Amino acid sequence: MNPNPLPPVLSVPVDVSIGGMTCASCVARVEKALKAVPGVADASVNLATETARIHMADDAPADVDWQSRLNRAVRDAGYEPRTAQQVAQADSVSPWLGLMPVLAGGVVSAVLMAPMVSGWLGLSGHDAMLPPWLQLLLAAPVQFWLGGRFYRAGWAAARARAGNMDLLVALGTSAAFGLSLWLWWRAPAGVVPHLYFEASATVVTLVLLGKWLEGRAKRQTTSAIRALHALRPDTARVLRRRKEVEMPVTELLVGDTVVLRPGERFPADGRVTDGRSQADESMLTGEPLPVDKSVGDSVTGGSVNGDGRLLVAVTAIGAETVLARVVRLVEDAQAAKAPIQRTVDRVSEVFVPVVLVIAALTFVGWWLAGAGVEAALVHAVSVLVIACPCALGLATPAALMTGTGVAARHGILVRDASALEQARGIVTVAFDKTGTLTAGRPRLLGFEVADGSADKWLGIAAALQSGSEHPLARAVLSEASGRGLLPQEATDLRAEPGRGLRGKVGGRDFMLGSERWMSGRGVTPMTADRSGERASATVSVLAEQVGEATLARALLFFGDPARPGAAEAVASLRNQGLKIALLSGDNLAAAQAMAATLGIRPDEVQAALLPAGKVAALQALRSSGPVAMVGDGINDAPALAAADLGMAMGGGTDVALQAAGITLMRGDPRLVAAALDIARRTGAKIRQNLFWAFIYNLAGIPLAALGYLSPVVAGAAMALSSVSVMANALLLRRWRP
Repeated sequence: MNPNPLPPVLSVPVDVSIGGMTCASCVARVEKALKAVPGVADASVNLATETARIHMADDAPADVDWQSRLNRAVRDAGYEPRTAQQVAQADSVSPWLGLMPVLAGGVVSAVLMAPMVSGWLGLSGHDAMLPPWLQLLLAAPVQFWLGGRFYRAGWAAARARAGNMDLLVALGTSAAFGLSLWLWWRAPAGVVPHLYFEASATVVTLVLLGKWLEGRAKRQTTSAIRALHALRPDTARVLRRRKEVEMPVTELLVGDTVVLRPGERFPADGRVTDGRSQADESMLTGEPLPVDKSVGDSVTGGSVNGDGRLLVAVTAIGAETVLARVVRLVEDAQAAKAPIQRTVDRVSEVFVPVVLVIAALTFVGWWLAGAGVEAALVHAVSVLVIACPCALGLATPAALMTGTGVAARHGILVRDASALEQARGIVTVAFDKTGTLTAGRPRLLGFEVADGSADKWLGIAAALQSGSEHPLARAVLSEASGRGLLPQEATDLRAEPGRGLRGKVGGRDFMLGSERWMSGRGVTPMTADRSGERASATVSVLAEQVGEATLARALLFFGDPARPGAAEAVASLRNQGLKIALLSGDNLAAAQAMAATLGIRPDEVQAALLPAGKVAALQALRSSGPVAMVGDGINDAPALAAADLGMAMGGGTDVALQAAGITLMRGDPRLVAAALDIARRTGAKIRQNLFWAFIYNLAGIPLAALGYLSPVVAGAAMALSSVSVMANALLLRRWRP
């Protein structure tokens, strides 16, 4: 035994909820502080969700309390790490919380602004201005009480030798407030000077209004995650010693039998052991129609039971359920950064210091130009107020969260943000055949007999297959059941892997297997109609051993039908100007026959491909532009990972789901076009938001420096920029496939 065992290594990311962030500069500062913690490999901070996701280094030991260390780093950076309880309380608060300070500030600002506005309209003269002492009495609570949050956060940023929106607002409004005090103090007796108390109060109020509207919009962008979390019920009824016992869902164990009444949500993943009903899985898959459930069918936690009573054996709990994995995929996508956001982060890191320099230069420039200290300071304040980089920090995460959220509600899971960037330039969509464009469940297309009753020979074939889980066996059993044939007993069953099987039914020796195997045993091939869909079918032979001879009794034709909507999906992608390719591991005849039914040309088909062959085919297709690969199986995982954009069908394996950038929760090929559409639209919203955020600052700062914007107008514009970015992102909520 090793006397000095190595400590276990941490492999999962750590999430930290953070309060007090207000702009892109805050994001950059928190990320820098977290990355400085020894053992941290990478950190990504999302302003819209106010969370950080930290990935630890490969050699980071798991026996360290990383949560506490990371919380300390956040606090040292000047921000507030929040507990899970605080986050839950914040999510459950009324959307109107925080409006009262805004309304109070609005009333005071309106009173202070009223004489000025009436003067502009010619309704009163300068004498109508409120006395300086009354202006001070009204403005001080707004500046130092309602605006106290800006001083606290700004001071924390200054102590950390960094800058953020709060620091700019605090400096700008304090300058306007201080200038008003100075002008009042220097004014001759009996003269009422023009003061700027109304500017400082109005700017504070407008910024608070912008933050309140922004907060409401943030809650809407995270509604998809909250809706998914709400799908799981809190309690479940477990069958114990023939009695129903109600217990918390967190105490369920794999193997427990859960009782489901009509209309209740399934508390965990499981398999039906008794009863018949339907399940509404629309919140998970986007499928509007209920799915029939009977004994042996799997059910998904979070879906809704129909009108029947069911007993369900639990097969997965906690983080292993489908619902938990879906939530994790959506959260991972929303926590990730789009590649373009990295550039924004680098810009925002130096943005505030540059703005402070521009404001100082504005003051000096106007003062040297002879405008006087008052005018120079007012223009510098306008620069500070309008330059707040809130919109830059919200542009990408707001669009990303809204887009991935609405996609999840319709059964499309975006696994990472880079998938949105890749979807924009896709030129070719390559499909796997089996399980992707086809149902993946072979059925018996035809049953030809040499002589005698077809039901007789089908019953014998079903008896030979009765103990098998092979897809072709299930097709035979399904056909026999559909014809009402009673199962017979088979004995002495012996399987020959890859060839077939042999056994006795009613004391007679039979074999059931491939044509090649039967041909090698001297069985004379049967003649049968092999046109139409049978031309590409997989054929098995039922033969009987009679003395020294082996006689063919029946031919079984198996085929995998196309998924509903597959042809429509191909046509839709072509209408978008995309190229189509079919990459199949099946034989060329079967692949081309399926392609013909779906509208795929023969020159677009590549068949008999092993997993490595699909990767090579993708590399060749990439010569004409980025390629998206759509698949579902383990053999598709290398191709999904190698493609510019991997898309996994929801009925696929976990390996395929992990390799794909986008997951389609229901097996409908038409979702491929829908997924590309929402990905493009989300990417477009990100670019629109960033364009307007940059243009706003690039245009606003010079205008303020040149004296074209007053502090009040600058404050309104700054608040409007953040709200407009959020509103533009929320337009994605109207998207439908």
